[in-house]
Amino acid sequence: MGQIDRKDFVRLLGGALGVSAAVAVGCTPKKSDDLKDAEISLESIDPKLMEYRVNPITGDKVSLLGYGCMRLPMKKLENDKKEVDQEAWNSLVDLAIQYGVNYFDTAPIYTRGLSEGATGIALSRHPREKYMVATKMSNFEEGEQRTFAGSVAIYRNSMKELKVDYIDYYLLHAIGMNGVEEFNSRFIDNGLLDFLLKEREEGRIKNLGWSFHGDVKVFDYVLALNYKWDFIQIQLNYIDWKHAGEFNVNADYLYGELEKRGIPAVIMEPLLGGRLVKLPKFLARKLKEREPEASLASWAFRYAGQPSNVLTVLSGMTYKEHLVDNLKTYSPLKKLTDDDLHLLESIAVEYLTFPLIGCTECNYCLPCPYGIDIPAVFSHYNKCINEGTFAKSNNDENYKEYRKAFLVGYDRSVPKLRQADHCISCGKCNPLCPQGIDIPKEMIRINTYVEHLKQNTNFNHI
Repeated sequence: MGQIDRKDFVRLLGGALGVSAAVAVGCTPKKSDDLKDAEISLESIDPKLMEYRVNPITGDKVSLLGYGCMRLPMKKLENDKKEVDQEAWNSLVDLAIQYGVNYFDTAPIYTRGLSEGATGIALSRHPREKYMVATKMSNFEEGEQRTFAGSVAIYRNSMKELKVDYIDYYLLHAIGMNGVEEFNSRFIDNGLLDFLLKEREEGRIKNLGWSFHGDVKVFDYVLALNYKWDFIQIQLNYIDWKHAGEFNVNADYLYGELEKRGIPAVIMEPLLGGRLVKLPKFLARKLKEREPEASLASWAFRYAGQPSNVLTVLSGMTYKEHLVDNLKTYSPLKKLTDDDLHLLESIAVEYLTFPLIGCTECNYCLPCPYGIDIPAVFSHYNKCINEGTFAKSNNDENYKEYRKAFLVGYDRSVPKLRQADHCISCGKCNPLCPQGIDIPKEMIRINTYVEHLKQNTNFNHI
């Protein structure tokens, strides 16, 4: 498994403290097609029925639906810059708390460094006992940020931004990407973990844990250390349970190791970056035939919330309809049957046979030095495959129709100067992709396909 250049990764992710807010990350996602026509109604939801789980280590009663605060509602300013739409964010937080959500997950680097401050404003309008806040030690950059003083400054600033005098759930952020040495550099060698353990002892941290991405050797190493972890955050969904990509680790292993030790799991990526609400039509049809009224998202959230050792499932709900749909799913949780689980496993296996690109549109690869809108290129390509309007060869029965749909849609969704043909394979994007996509290789593949369509030449695309 390749390692990620942390300096570049964090520079584009948004930095921890003192990093420019102009970095393009945490952008407001598009509304899900699965819910675009759904009636936004709360009438069928009883706030008293929200599913809760108890942390067996600390006794916390946590809502199974957790609010992920990485992508907040934004509004444009006159100079084309963006800021958090605080009024819209306050409204979403109010609604979530009203219907029983009490876990809010943020980090110093989320939403261009604006998430903690905006979330602190929204939450501080409510009694402190109504919510639990989770944030992270995002001391990724080498140098001052990784010193004891620099890291403690990040921790103190999180409390200031969140307007709290204690943090309910504090995480060592995104361990596993660059091996054991980096873990030790960020948390052990500088004495930081000893400090955080002392903060927990004195009550300023209620629960201490970490989030994991990357190398399973780091997961095993940190889990084996002689520390008491109150929770651990992992990626879990019905694809990654047994079929995680090269850069990730199968969730059945991660979850199993936590369950054996009695450590509750916080779940991230239950929708695999939104990909599980953009299933190919014939796969989506299987779920709709089973439960016509259920959204595609609800299947994924039920799956992620079903294991008994899951404490909460995080969802980045930028729009009200996303929040309402998830409230319905977890008020209360309707457990999946064995037949349901077999169906999702069969969908996972079939899904992996499609030539989709595993982009979650996190935007970590942006800005491209040559102006390419990498996520938009991948999104259009995947959209055509998912909708069944993708020509695998020029001999396809509906080739002319598919050719027109792809080319016209490409020009509409991606400006010409930001399309794949402008990629020079500089490779600067590759170490920044959390999904381990070889972006230049995929850009060449897509551009070759586009040129075949434009020139009407013979091809057989896989």
